[in-house]
Amino acid sequence: MRHKRLGRSAIVVSEICMGTMTFGSGADEATSHRILDRSFDAGINFFDAAENYPVPPSPEWAGRTEEIVGRWLKTKDRDAVILATKVCGPSHGWIKGSQRAGMTTLDRHNITRAIEASLTRLGTDYVDLYQTHWPDHDLAYDETMETLDELVRAGKVRVIGCSNETTWGLMKSLSASERLGAARYETIQNNFSLNNRRFEDELAAACRREGVSLIPYSPLAGGVLSGKYNDGGRPEGARFTRYLDLGGRQAVMAQRFVNDKSLASTARFAVIAAEAGMSPVTLATAWSKQHDFVASTIVGATREDQLDDIFAAADLALSAEVLKAIDAVTKDILYPMG
Repeated sequence: MRHKRLGRSAIVVSEICMGTMTFGSGADEATSHRILDRSFDAGINFFDAAENYPVPPSPEWAGRTEEIVGRWLKTKDRDAVILATKVCGPSHGWIKGSQRAGMTTLDRHNITRAIEASLTRLGTDYVDLYQTHWPDHDLAYDETMETLDELVRAGKVRVIGCSNETTWGLMKSLSASERLGAARYETIQNNFSLNNRRFEDELAAACRREGVSLIPYSPLAGGVLSGKYNDGGRPEGARFTRYLDLGGRQAVMAQRFVNDKSLASTARFAVIAAEAGMSPVTLATAWSKQHDFVASTIVGATREDQLDDIFAAADLALSAEVLKAIDAVTKDILYPMG
């Protein structure tokens, strides 16, 4: 397993990161711990959680994922694990934060309460990477960055990052940090996959220029790139099957991922993968991490049998011919997720 640096920080992580957002909902604790163990044994040292996990968000189980990860963490040498988690942020009505009665703006009060609760659930006195899960564009970045800097200086957080951020927001935050002499975002965690390449439009250039690393989530486009939703598939227990059944915003989100254009591009990527002698999951994971602005690709699993195809991408570099074929699909079916 190769490793890369997070931004300009001292932290070096495996090129694959194990995400945990279904731990406690789609995967029970015993299964979650087996997935974490197999990932660690495969050379993955980077694990990502959030105070709002598991998904779909619910006050009933908010924080359960961190508790599950925390109990697993006690079985490992803490220094061997690079642990990331997140403070909600306001989420702009798309996904309501389940913590603090949904009052999750990124001011000093909420960030301070969030980190203390996360450290308790995780059973550790620090996290390696602390991220704002959703930006708070209606709040001046100064208070957010100053508070996060205080956490770094207190030793509760090593480095900070953002998630679901815009180019404008990233640059505003970096400007605020420079002006204040405060810690800066070293990472950005945004959606990025074969079916969603919008990050390349603007944010990739900003990351290259500013030395910020992308740690992309959903490299399989929510599991769509595995092909399981093609030909009318609605697998029992699958995330978007559940979201479509739930209706409302969850169904709207599912339709962004599962639609005629995304299924058409997925079918073509499956042919490319087969011709290259690999699974579509391996192709999508390898492609995600094969970018100069990417430090580590966040994957996820609810079953152990999903891991082999992911791990197969660990030391895989796609050929120029395969990359050319992928780009041809992108040209023909532009922005399948809108």
